[in-house]
Amino acid sequence: MTGLELLAAVCHGDERDPFPLWQDGRVGVCFNQLLLGVLPHAVMAALCAFYLGVATGGRLQTSSSGGWNLRLVSTVLAALLFAADAAVVGVAQQADMYLDLLADASAVLAWLVHVGAVATLRRTWAFRRTRGPSPLPASVLLCVPHAVLTLMFYLANREDYLTPSKPLHLTRLVLASTRAFLVLLYLLGVACPCVGEADAGNIQDVDGQPLIPEDAEPDTGEMVAEDGSGCVSRLLYLWLTPLLRRGQRGELRRPADVYHLPRSLRTSVIRRHFQHSWVTCHRGAALLPVRDQWPRPVQGGSGGLHSPEEPLELEGDVSLLRVLHTAFGARYYLLGVLKLSVNLLRFSGPLLLNVLVSFMEDQGAPVSTGAWCAAALFASTLLCSVLQNIFAFQVSKVALSARTALVSAVYSKALRVGGAGLARFSLGEVVNLMSTDTDRVVNFFNSFHELWSLPFQLALVLYLLYTQVGVAFLSGLGVALLLVPFNKFLASRIQSNNQDMMRYKDSRVKLMTEILFGIRVIKFYSWEAHFTQKVSEYRQGELTHLKALKYLDAMCVYTWAALPVVISILTFLTYVLLGHQLTAPKVFTTLALVGMLIVPLNAFPWVLNGILEAKVSLERIQRFFKLTNQDLQAYYALVSPKDDHTAVLLSQGTFSWHRDPEGDHGATAGSLLLHNLNLQIRKGSLMVVVGKVGCGKSSLLAALTGELCRHSGVVYVADRQSGFGLASQEPWIQHASVRDNILFGKDHDAAFYQEVIEACALSDDLRILQHGDRTEVGENGVTLSGGQKARLALARAVYMDKDIYLLDDPLAAVDAHVARHLMQRCIMGLLGGKTRVLCTHRAELAEGADQVVLMAEGTVVKTGSPAEILPLIEAAPKQQQEEEEELKAKEKGKEPSCLADGLSEEGQEELRADDGRHDDHSGAEQKQAGGLAWKVYRTYWTAVGGALATSILLSLLAMQASKNVSDWWLSHWISELKNTTHPSGVLATPHLLLLSAGRLMSANLSGEVQFYLTVYGCMAVANTVFTALRAFLFAYGAVRAAAVIHNRLLQRVLKATVTFFDTTPLGRILNRFSSDVYGVDDSLPFILNILLANMSGLLGTLVVMSYGLPWLLLALPPLALLYQRTQRFYRHTSRELKRLCSVTLSPVYSHFSETLSGLATIRASGGCARFEEENVRRLELNQRCVFLSNAAMQWLDIRLQLIGVVVVTGVSVVAVVQHRFHVVDPGLVGLSLSYALSITTLLSGLIFSFTQTEMQLVSVERAEEYSSQLPAEPQQQNPQLAPSWPEEGRVEFRRVVLVYREGLAPALHDVSLLVRPGEKVGIVGRTGSGKSTLFLALFRMVEVSRGQILLDGLDVSGVGVAQLRSRLAIIPQDPFLFSGTIRQNLDPCQQHQDQQLLEVLDQCHLGSLVNTMGGLDAEVKDRGRSFSVGQRQLLCLSRALLTQAKVLCVDEATASVDQKTDKLLQKTIKERFRDKTVMTIAHRLNTIMDCERVLVMHAGKVVDFDTPAALCQKDDSVFGQLLSQATKGH
Repeated sequence: MTGLELLAAVCHGDERDPFPLWQDGRVGVCFNQLLLGVLPHAVMAALCAFYLGVATGGRLQTSSSGGWNLRLVSTVLAALLFAADAAVVGVAQQADMYLDLLADASAVLAWLVHVGAVATLRRTWAFRRTRGPSPLPASVLLCVPHAVLTLMFYLANREDYLTPSKPLHLTRLVLASTRAFLVLLYLLGVACPCVGEADAGNIQDVDGQPLIPEDAEPDTGEMVAEDGSGCVSRLLYLWLTPLLRRGQRGELRRPADVYHLPRSLRTSVIRRHFQHSWVTCHRGAALLPVRDQWPRPVQGGSGGLHSPEEPLELEGDVSLLRVLHTAFGARYYLLGVLKLSVNLLRFSGPLLLNVLVSFMEDQGAPVSTGAWCAAALFASTLLCSVLQNIFAFQVSKVALSARTALVSAVYSKALRVGGAGLARFSLGEVVNLMSTDTDRVVNFFNSFHELWSLPFQLALVLYLLYTQVGVAFLSGLGVALLLVPFNKFLASRIQSNNQDMMRYKDSRVKLMTEILFGIRVIKFYSWEAHFTQKVSEYRQGELTHLKALKYLDAMCVYTWAALPVVISILTFLTYVLLGHQLTAPKVFTTLALVGMLIVPLNAFPWVLNGILEAKVSLERIQRFFKLTNQDLQAYYALVSPKDDHTAVLLSQGTFSWHRDPEGDHGATAGSLLLHNLNLQIRKGSLMVVVGKVGCGKSSLLAALTGELCRHSGVVYVADRQSGFGLASQEPWIQHASVRDNILFGKDHDAAFYQEVIEACALSDDLRILQHGDRTEVGENGVTLSGGQKARLALARAVYMDKDIYLLDDPLAAVDAHVARHLMQRCIMGLLGGKTRVLCTHRAELAEGADQVVLMAEGTVVKTGSPAEILPLIEAAPKQQQEEEEELKAKEKGKEPSCLADGLSEEGQEELRADDGRHDDHSGAEQKQAGGLAWKVYRTYWTAVGGALATSILLSLLAMQASKNVSDWWLSHWISELKNTTHPSGVLATPHLLLLSAGRLMSANLSGEVQFYLTVYGCMAVANTVFTALRAFLFAYGAVRAAAVIHNRLLQRVLKATVTFFDTTPLGRILNRFSSDVYGVDDSLPFILNILLANMSGLLGTLVVMSYGLPWLLLALPPLALLYQRTQRFYRHTSRELKRLCSVTLSPVYSHFSETLSGLATIRASGGCARFEEENVRRLELNQRCVFLSNAAMQWLDIRLQLIGVVVVTGVSVVAVVQHRFHVVDPGLVGLSLSYALSITTLLSGLIFSFTQTEMQLVSVERAEEYSSQLPAEPQQQNPQLAPSWPEEGRVEFRRVVLVYREGLAPALHDVSLLVRPGEKVGIVGRTGSGKSTLFLALFRMVEVSRGQILLDGLDVSGVGVAQLRSRLAIIPQDPFLFSGTIRQNLDPCQQHQDQQLLEVLDQCHLGSLVNTMGGLDAEVKDRGRSFSVGQRQLLCLSRALLTQAKVLCVDEATASVDQKTDKLLQKTIKERFRDKTVMTIAHRLNTIMDCERVLVMHAGKVVDFDTPAALCQKDDSVFGQLLSQATKGH
């Protein structure tokens, strides 16, 4: 017996109508019992079963609400009444007995499960005082139609059911009535719970995690996403509703406003799981179960992130792909089952379409057949939509987990990799590993299942095509097979171009990083144009390969987009030539099958491209992970010396910055090699290390901290695990408050903290700052002076309270009095009793040391007491000492006055103004609010080019129109075939081809068929032409826009004022040049291309469907309104979530960049774990936004899919109704249905691509924000300026007032002074007195508010900024070198001969070093890492010696060189600038004692300006006080 016969027997119908919907003027009994009875009860059982496993609050012995009790009683009675009805039916033995028993049995089962669910939920802490989850009452409502229709049936047959003579019938009526009453009681219990909505808002489940109440509006920042939600809530993403409502109200302003991650996605969980997988792969063992995988629940909104994070020890040569497979493979591969189910369900559409069109062609077919077909179409599309949505969301979860693992792993590896290995990568390259490369690997998870799914779909389509058109499908298959080798060629070219493009991208980001670090040097020397050109060269190389990539992608798009059209025409042509007649079912089923290939075939090149990109990025990350970690156990000796008083012991130590010691003399020539090191430092002693510049002092400290490679010898450090207190020569300052920098993660001990502040001479500085120690300092301390940075770094080290301190020249950047204060109060005072190693050039301060070590050329020359060692070095020239003594004798006794170093008054003013910029400039990045402004769209349109953009849109419309017209032509052809008595598709003879003269003869085809085929073929050719035109025009436009947007961004950023760089974190700017530029280059064109295709596709679909079934026009307005409201509700939140994603991403990158800069300090102090926790915290915040952005996308997707299901069902129902009234055209209906099958994909694809485009346009918005809104320096030039200006070097300030920002106190107040031509002037003053501001004003780094600055009588405000700076010279205190060659660093603009360069190097005592390294072409590593700080200062001095400027400004440029070298350099400066004006800010008195005049500044005003001798004789002379304090130690 077939299924139809069985159904007819059960329902008492005939074979033509086995399942009658309507009988005797009423709904059919079979329909009521099966579809309205059994099916709703099955749904009820499934929904209620989900809640049987909800955890109950058994420990809470409190009563549940009366509503729950009423529901429990009514459900128990309902189950009993259905069981009683089944018993009555069994006794009655009626004709419909089996049908009634099936309905009753399903009802009993459903209500019993419902009893269990109600009994469980009434005891749970989350639901017992609420109405409970909405699916329960919803499932009861589904059963109401069955109950009502059953009662109506009984009452309609009252002669049988209201007669006492038939007691069994009467009993069934009473039971049905009672069941209906119980349903009402149940709904009453739902409607009247004993607590209101407001009382349920703060309910928490038993493990302390907030759940999402159904009716309350809780604080979304305190809620956990998804966890605790029911089945329906998860399917429809109802748990997102509070967040979406908040977003619609515009209240998603901070990252803390969004939900916490589900427990399975928390960063701490994934890190542990990834670590476990790594260890498993490293050992080759099977994956063991992870214990204690779940972290503590979220409490107080903290996210449970403050528990200590275990470090990720990623050691060993392990395949990263294998680790990812082990960690996430099982779950990810299981999702393939869902993908397979979705694929199979998608193919049910064309098959049901075939049945439906066949039904419409058969005018005598019963309506029930069409109804069943429409119902099946509804069910298959609904199930396909739900499963597809679940699959997409679960894949996004796996991808999110992989991103968490990779970002955490890259960060952890960077913290632990050895210094030699890390030196192989630049800062930009490592940051790229975390950003671009990680994103590409994560995208692989979205592509892998498509890789096997697409061939599977292709095979299935081809098989179904074979069932429709036989061997005719082989013609289309042949074309597809020909494209395989072609696409293989394209794939290889895409991969090679992608690798080349990434190399250029790395170089560009690396160069931009260096430019931003050295932006002051670039502006002082007016090198913006040179570095703009240099970046543009890298960018041009990047764009060359990007252009190749886009054209290759366009070729892929063209071939695969044109393929369905080519397959269709070849298939139909072959089918007709084989002698068959085209019918509507065959044509439109074939058309639907071929149409199903459009989306996957269009996606295939992108999938392939994504996988190839992921492969390249995976290899890059793998190369980084293969670097060797620091092995401190092997580095340090485990056996302690016999003497318990030894703190540090070096015996026959040989160290270098590279793993191969021989390489230091070969490929890495110039890298210092420490050799034959023998040192013993006793606990509690002070050892001072002295020596010439570049002798290895800083390398010695690096050897002690384990940053170098040990090749031989023994290193012992007592209590090494507690770490060192390290103050590096280049102070590393975090972008945080002064207090946070000093505390460095330790608790605040007020008494000790104050001692540290005073010992490090920071009290005066903190009094100046308006927020005191709460003042935020700029990234890397840019708003602090050099001396303040040094003292702040020293204070941080002191507050660590370590046993061993390594102090690398912290006295270099401070004046003599402060240096002595630090020595006496800090190093020998507060740190007295600690083991201290001090490297310094200030030998006069070493007299109190227990031991002095003299180093030269990488080894210890001699060790001894200060009395033995200090005479060997020239501490100060005798003549100078005599002058000091003479001046000292003349001066009057003064009270000591702490003259702080204050080299950056601009920084001081920024700090004073901290309250003005505390929230906006240097705090968290501000995000734009509301919708994207139209100017963002206009910006991109303009960047593409108006004419080009218009051409792209026209070609797109032409492509879609040609496709729709060709399909309509086919429909018209089919209709004509049906109306023709003798089908024109039938050949006059069975013979197919007549071969004559080697060509196909068409004599056997009728003229009509030839006509239709010719028109159809021409349309197909036109479609392929328009497709190609659109693909290549779009590729060209995307590359053009990328070039324009980057160029504008680069030009504006390099023209920005110095204040912008001082108040903006470097990571935030770099994010524009890396992530945002990548978005404009690649992500935006990719998704915009899809958006345009979806828009045109949807437009064409609606036009065709409305033409074929005009009745649909009635349904379109409400559906369009629903569609618009849904996407609008979604877009508000989606847009804000995307912006929050961007805002929370910058801190992740800036923290990583900051960590890499301060790696030595972090490792030495033992702070790796804390920084790893901070990375986890920032990453978790970003992941919360990303996860919810993905969830919101799926929230929209499932709703649009359901709208699509309604459209498909509506089309099929309209078709069935039209068939009933015989007004159907099978050709047009078939065409409409074939298009309707794709509308679900188009609807969801449209909003997805539109929202994604809007999200990617945020990158354009952020780039445009910088391109148009940054404060820029004036760019006008003075064309009348003489080439020789200034000829004399006369500098005059006339009543100059300078205010950094409106509302601040003047940094310079009514300053008037005159520096005569050729005069040598020294400048001194307290911190914040305005010394450096004089230079900034002279160079127009900051514009004066009032007054004039004259250079040779010409007002500098009338001179172009670039012109002015190119005619002046400056030696800044912070030495900065760019990666490249020594020649490029000295003379980037190539204005001097090599001989001149070598001469200045000799004059700066660098000639021998440069020759050893390989001459002027020797490599300078990232930020000059291959040189000591002193050597870098000498190289910067060499730059100034090359200039022919008449005015030289020296900002204490020799602070980090030894005094002997300093003396020689001062002599060189005097000789080279004998006839030029020199203005020097100095801390060492020997630097300015030979000056003709000394300018004394205080509070932005000129206090004194006279000769040194005159100032010393003057009463109350600040200079005299300084000199007195400086000479007291000699």
